[in-house]
Amino acid sequence: MTNVAQVPATEVPAGAYLLDVREHEEWDAGHVPGAVHIPLGELGARYTELDRDLPLYVICRSGYRSDHAAQALAGAGWDASNVADGMMGWQAAGLPMTSESGQPYVA
Repeated sequence: MTNVAQVPATEVPAGAYLLDVREHEEWDAGHVPGAVHIPLGELGARYTELDRDLPLYVICRSGYRSDHAAQALAGAGWDASNVADGMMGWQAAGLPMTSESGQPYVA
């Protein structure tokens, strides 16, 4: 297994290329503005949508699913890092979020 960087949400650079691998209902409830959304179960079929030339930060709710995705992407040649504390850490840090419903995000 490839060793990928484990980065807390507070250390994700502003404007970073972020891949959210949560399910559609999780994404709709709240996500990082500008993030790319490909649920983990669809990643095998949709990974070609990702830019290979940019460092990629992968996020989910808690860091578990995103770690699996980051490991797979790094093994396939991406410069991928896992957001180790996920959207829970993102929200706790008060970082920017948006939702499809306009309702506050609950991790």
